[in-house]
Amino acid sequence: MKLRRVLLFVCLSLCLMVQAQKRVEITGKVIDSDGVPMDLVTVAAPALTAGTFTNEKGTFTLHVATTDSVVLVFSYLGYRKEQRVVFPSDEKISLMVRMYRKDRTLSEVEVREYRRQMSTLQKIDPKDWKLMPDASGGSIEAMLATMPGVHSNNELSSQYSVRGGNYDENIVYVNGIEVYRPQLIRSGQQEGLSFINPDMVGAVGFSSGGYPVEYGDKMSSVLDITYKQPEKFEGSVSGSFLGASASVGHSTKKFSQLHGFRFKTNSTLLSTLDTEGEYKPMFFDYQTYLTYKFNPRWDISFLGNISSNNYRFTPVTRTTRYGNVSSAAQFKVYFDGKEEDIFQTYFGAFTLNYRPSAYTKLSLLASAYASRERVTYDITGEYWLDELDLANDVDTQESAGTLGYGSYHEHARNRLHADVFSLALKGETRINRHTLHYGLDYRRERIQESMREWESRDSSGYTLPHTGNGIALISSIRSTQNIESNRISAYAQETYRLEHKSGIYHFTGGVRLSYWDFNNECIVSPRVSVGFNPAFNQRLTFRFATGLYYQAPFYKEFRDTLQDTRGNWVVHLNNNIKSQRSVHVILGGDYTFQAMNRPFKLTGELYYKKLSNLVSYEVDNVRVWYSGENTSEGHIAGLDLKLFGEFVPGVDSWLTFSLMSAKEKINGQKVPLPTEQRYSVGLFFQDYVPRFPKYRFSLKAIWADGLPMAAPRKGRADGYFRTPPYRRVDIGLSRRLAGGEDRIMRKPFFRSFQSIWIGLDVFNLLDFANTNSYYWVTDIYNNQNAVPNYLTGRQFNLRLSFNF
Repeated sequence: MKLRRVLLFVCLSLCLMVQAQKRVEITGKVIDSDGVPMDLVTVAAPALTAGTFTNEKGTFTLHVATTDSVVLVFSYLGYRKEQRVVFPSDEKISLMVRMYRKDRTLSEVEVREYRRQMSTLQKIDPKDWKLMPDASGGSIEAMLATMPGVHSNNELSSQYSVRGGNYDENIVYVNGIEVYRPQLIRSGQQEGLSFINPDMVGAVGFSSGGYPVEYGDKMSSVLDITYKQPEKFEGSVSGSFLGASASVGHSTKKFSQLHGFRFKTNSTLLSTLDTEGEYKPMFFDYQTYLTYKFNPRWDISFLGNISSNNYRFTPVTRTTRYGNVSSAAQFKVYFDGKEEDIFQTYFGAFTLNYRPSAYTKLSLLASAYASRERVTYDITGEYWLDELDLANDVDTQESAGTLGYGSYHEHARNRLHADVFSLALKGETRINRHTLHYGLDYRRERIQESMREWESRDSSGYTLPHTGNGIALISSIRSTQNIESNRISAYAQETYRLEHKSGIYHFTGGVRLSYWDFNNECIVSPRVSVGFNPAFNQRLTFRFATGLYYQAPFYKEFRDTLQDTRGNWVVHLNNNIKSQRSVHVILGGDYTFQAMNRPFKLTGELYYKKLSNLVSYEVDNVRVWYSGENTSEGHIAGLDLKLFGEFVPGVDSWLTFSLMSAKEKINGQKVPLPTEQRYSVGLFFQDYVPRFPKYRFSLKAIWADGLPMAAPRKGRADGYFRTPPYRRVDIGLSRRLAGGEDRIMRKPFFRSFQSIWIGLDVFNLLDFANTNSYYWVTDIYNNQNAVPNYLTGRQFNLRLSFNF
């Protein structure tokens, strides 16, 4: 009997010990009110003295002992605390937590706080673009142009330069997959729609330098776009003088779908250019994002895109007046001929995600990109260049004499087919406070090009260049290429968060390796960054980042040109080309504060970039001409400042200021880089009428230094000048017709809508004559006159949008 009691006591003890040792794994994701993942959120179980933090993707893992119930508390500075009660009966529990800003009323003013930025990748709220006046028809890139260190001097283009880099030095990801842009684009008029559909965007991350190794080999910036997954039936429809767009999304327990359609025609905007004629731009884009969840461990998604950008132009006349009071001229041209361009792109990507445990996520990505581009034009022009007499009124200017007259003929038959196939494996593993990112990528590229482009000119009846030995062309270039190549890259990265009595530290370090079989080059790119939020003042955040960044040539960079015996230029591919290299050193910080009972954040960054193995280039409009050889080196240094906050209660605005010096050495001569804008000021301001909150006002303003320019076929080493400063002010006036608690929303027709807005935009309010390129008139003495190609003038745009 005693033995049986002893055995029973032992069994009970063992059961209690086993029960005591059994632990439950709680995983989850924390997002804000807009669905954006939140990092560094404190997740605590006070009763069990257990806790952790969310990572940069908003996910967390916590192990607790089995009990009847566990209370989890989620807290973050500036946000309301959230509590969840879980019952750890299963071995694994998954949560989705949404946090909302902490709103407290002081004298009837709402007070909010902003989240900390511990890495060089800043989060941008995509909702700010919806009421932003944008001559490109609505794009995320237009909002980037107002950010510090980001420059754009062409409202017709979605391209931008960052901290002295050119347009090709920016890498763009959508759902973790790199996307491309057409290669033959010469001007903003041709460009059409960018890949990113703003109606489908859920989160935007942007870094102007010092980004980690998980992002690829580009020297300037990274734009990381995440498309949203709808939680219910939702959509929007909008239209304006610039085009129309529509999106619709739906979600069930396992399947979600999101579709977007865009149509753009900017013929009304192009009518403000100096060149009069028949503009027929037609740009179309369709995208779809589908996801299916097999079970908690497996899911698959598909991202697809079809885009067709057609540009047709028949010029008639052009009249350009330029100069100043002491020296003014008029350029008059009569045209014959036309231009027809087609840019078609097809893109598809599958992503298969597998979560073997709460600590690890593996992703297999397969994508294909195809571009079919054709640029054809035959345009002749008869021109007169006259000196103007400004003694009379500006509207009755008379010619004081002819400076030159002549004609020209421009011809092009350019075709390019580009195909890129990619297969990548990416992973993420969390071990306590460590997060590991790793990946392997294989890419195959196939490019076919057929190019024939020439221009003939005559001045005063003499052909140029005038040799006396026959007729010659002022420029002629041809290319026939067929190239296939393979690239392999791999990276490993670790992120560590340390909570110390002195503050919170965020360490990220890693290395990236890449190999390209075209030039048999292998590059190694180490990168490291540190973020620090001091305990003595949590409103301060400091960041430091450094690393070695490469610009791996894609296609245009290694197209070298050789001149034959007849003076024609022939393109050949330089297989001795090396990747351009840049060493980044960045020191920055944020300070959040309250003013007028409203939140503000002041951000500043100092940066220095040491450049080597540069492939020198010149910029004409948005076309980048590369030398095809590693011929220069240089450096870029600057300061970026940004004041972000609620200048008006309830809406975000920001003011930016940048200083920059960007130099390179070509053949031992120091010259500015073609993208050096020594200063720039950007402003995005939103306002509303307090008594009439249905009315909104938006203003976007840019004032930036002019770009260095040189005569064609000479380059900046033979002399350069700067374009006038780029100045532009766009305003938008919006009125909410229906939404919220309006009575009209109770009517049957309006019940399905969340809001209806009508707006009026005024582009280039002050009608500045901005210049981003020049047409060069050459006389028989080889003297060249730079005639400015002015951008768009003042234009009105009416828009209407429905959200449901």
